[in-house]
Amino acid sequence: MPAADLVLTAARVHTLDPARPRAEAVAVKDGTIVAVGDRTDTADWTGPGTDTVDLGAATLTPGLVDAHSHPVWGLEMAAGTDLSAVTGLDGLRAALHTATPTDGWLLGWGLDHNAFGDQPLDRRLIEDIHPGVPVFLRLYDGHSALVNGAALDRAGITGPRTFGQRASVVCDAGGRPTGHLIEHAAMDLVQPHLPTPSDAERIARLRALLGEMAATGLTGAHVMDLGDGTVPELLTAFEAEGELPLRLRLAPWCMPGSTPADLAELIALQSRAGRLWRVGGVKFFMDGTVEGGTAWLEHADCQGQGTDAFWPDPEAYSAAVRTLDAAGVGTATHAIGDAAVRHVLDTVATLGPGARGRHRIEHIETVPDDQLPRFAELGVAASMQPPHTAYTRADHSDAWSRRLGPERAGRAWRIRELREAGAYVALGSDWPIAHHDARQVLALAQEPRGAARRGGGLSALMALEGVTSHAAAAAGEADVAGRIAPGHRADLTAFAADPLTTPAGELPGTPIALTVVGGSVRHRAV
Repeated sequence: MPAADLVLTAARVHTLDPARPRAEAVAVKDGTIVAVGDRTDTADWTGPGTDTVDLGAATLTPGLVDAHSHPVWGLEMAAGTDLSAVTGLDGLRAALHTATPTDGWLLGWGLDHNAFGDQPLDRRLIEDIHPGVPVFLRLYDGHSALVNGAALDRAGITGPRTFGQRASVVCDAGGRPTGHLIEHAAMDLVQPHLPTPSDAERIARLRALLGEMAATGLTGAHVMDLGDGTVPELLTAFEAEGELPLRLRLAPWCMPGSTPADLAELIALQSRAGRLWRVGGVKFFMDGTVEGGTAWLEHADCQGQGTDAFWPDPEAYSAAVRTLDAAGVGTATHAIGDAAVRHVLDTVATLGPGARGRHRIEHIETVPDDQLPRFAELGVAASMQPPHTAYTRADHSDAWSRRLGPERAGRAWRIRELREAGAYVALGSDWPIAHHDARQVLALAQEPRGAARRGGGLSALMALEGVTSHAAAAAGEADVAGRIAPGHRADLTAFAADPLTTPAGELPGTPIALTVVGGSVRHRAV
């Protein structure tokens, strides 16, 4: 064997390769794993140019992957004041009082619906703060916002609007906009008026963010958007300046009303790629969110909403999926409600056995018993985000649970049951909806919070598989990623302690000794 470029040794190597589950050393050549073995084997792998790293007591695993993230578009979503720690209306008002407007706007993000208690979202609650300054606050779910009167004036919003998607400008009984904008089409009325960073600023922020992600052990992310459509050009410009800290796989959106020409363009986009990024798959929305009343449910929520799909004609969604599948393009569909999940599974069932492993469902916040085995039967990956469970409460007093009612809230985030039913379960954060720290994803997968506690969490091994081998399977990359085995990508993560034996509560504080992407070190603890 030619001398390796990089040789890593560690106290433990969890390969997740059934042929050799444990090892002590790994050799890398040209970005690919070429050998896995014991410390005694390394003498045969090294030469004058080999970089040999002894990780001591650390544990090496396949590189962690966030299976659902928005690191580029999320920079726009996470603009302004971080409101994720706000727990009540007084706290919100205090945070806004001390916030500083940027380019004439007061922006905030990460605001929990629960901060409003039983009160409906209404601009009157914040109208007296920074008078005359337009305010745009994104709710944590990313599907809704609260704006004040000045922002409505800037956007020319004076009453209700009609949208082709399940979006709405919420108005009171007199037709006055309350400032609550639900779903992307409604928020997009204000978006063109918000401050816009330059490409140089976007690249600088992206470089910092991806570096922070690498420091939590991430070596890759499944990016569930293409932003404003300029992301490929932005990433090309980024790579002209240097290497991406993470490997990115992007899925552009297919929205209601897409024409055959639109679908052909999405298929053509699959050829776009750089050194460490590529377009792979297409993202759909079958519904919205529980808190916004736009999750598609088999019967109405406790406020009489949730009986409509995001696609006004669900069969049009199915036809679009069939077109993409025939072209060999995989899909990832946002489906939170039980009716949405069922429709996606029903659609995949029409595609035949050749579609196995090509399609996935995102979120799956509530699903009935009879749908659990269908994921494995149809080869549909379940992509779930354990940090979302922290927005709920075990006593069902939170906004999400109150909307659904006790029956559906009682089957929240059935992550363990889906694994036991044989499904591939890929795990992610949905940053900036929740923090991107991969260690938090691992911890909350094992010990879900709030309404999800009833169903139980994953074992430590299952959780690790969720951000490695199962994430690779969900992306159709199981042959080249997700395991430490010869021929696989040299994407690797080293924990200071063993993630399979460290208590879940201690994982977020466990240092990451090293992250390697394509054989190159992206993060190394000092």
